[in-house]
Amino acid sequence: MTAASVLVAGLALLGPSLLSRVEGSELPAQAQVINQRAFNVLNTTQPPAEFNADNIFVPPGHSEDSLTKRPFHVYDDEFLKVIGSNPTLTRIAHSPKDPLFHEAVVWSRETDEMFFVQNAGAKNSSTGLHKSAIIEKISLKDAATVSNKSDASGLVKVTTVPSSPMVINPNGATNYRGEIIFTGEGQGNDTPPALWLMNPQKPYNTTVILNNYFGRQFNSLNDVSIHPKNKDIYFTDTIYGYVQDFRPAPGLQDQVYRLNPDTGAVTVVADRFDHPNGFTFSPDGEYAYVTDTGINYGFYGMNYTTAASIYRFDVKKDGTLDNRKVFAFVSPGAPDGIHCDSQGNVYAGCGDGVQVWNPSGKLIGKIYLGATSANFNFAGKGRMVICAETDLYYVTLAAEGSFVESEM
Repeated sequence: MTAASVLVAGLALLGPSLLSRVEGSELPAQAQVINQRAFNVLNTTQPPAEFNADNIFVPPGHSEDSLTKRPFHVYDDEFLKVIGSNPTLTRIAHSPKDPLFHEAVVWSRETDEMFFVQNAGAKNSSTGLHKSAIIEKISLKDAATVSNKSDASGLVKVTTVPSSPMVINPNGATNYRGEIIFTGEGQGNDTPPALWLMNPQKPYNTTVILNNYFGRQFNSLNDVSIHPKNKDIYFTDTIYGYVQDFRPAPGLQDQVYRLNPDTGAVTVVADRFDHPNGFTFSPDGEYAYVTDTGINYGFYGMNYTTAASIYRFDVKKDGTLDNRKVFAFVSPGAPDGIHCDSQGNVYAGCGDGVQVWNPSGKLIGKIYLGATSANFNFAGKGRMVICAETDLYYVTLAAEGSFVESEM
């Protein structure tokens, strides 16, 4: 028996292909099936110095162009329920160099606007040490009017939000009691990282609700989420202000914290990360998800042997985190911003767009951009906005954001 016939026989034992399983369903025009069995064995594989986490993998039979033209990539038929019968992806804004569309993507239900922030520490925008990153927003009504186009750059107005006092180097955000909490990364020695509370409507007034751990400055606060039951504020702290040259050397290890807003108590709930980054809860609050972008050392480059992973924790009745396990390892890039839909599927911004896993950690699909997305978020049911540094996207799909993401 030849090697080829052995391979064919082996594949036959794996059961019906994904393509055959979805043939009974009408595949949406902007979707395509990615057959993982087609690249389980490759004719050649490149050494790590040539192909690594910086490279986007193009499966056999595909090209970069073909992957982009139909951006909803179906890795498992479960993804068809996520995207629905007619998903759309529209680029609604573009910035030639300045990464205006970076993180802190959060929906204001009252105004039906999506807020997001510029990249702090980006060399092309000179933000970080001498100039803070800004908060911006768009009207989702305006975005919806161009959702029939693939590229509507310039047709949706992007507005700068004049927070007052100005949130310094915002990065993560979430809804909280009708307002928005931003994580501020801080600036230099004298402006510490902080949690900021902002009114999403004029005059966009802000209040700092936390800026230290028993007198010690945090490193660079990154992301934040509210537990759906106990209502406490959970947030991550990491070193990115330092490795992007706008914060001093870290004075604490990278950790995940919990703030009780009623008592003011601040506690550490998880450590032993390289760089804890994105944070969210499952819709029922039973699990917490933390992304670790240890692979990325900012201006110091990449270390391909460190974490590019999502970890899942059990949330105990007392609000502490327990039973850490690896949920997913990502390629290309690393998982950054993370959110769940109402069914408990997990979405993360990665090196090729937004990747999606079911609650067991199985990759079921991608919203493929061919570029890195640091963050994104749902706007209730059927709508999503994706930040991709110099590009901003509006998505329509079937899935609905979880209570955690849209109702706090």
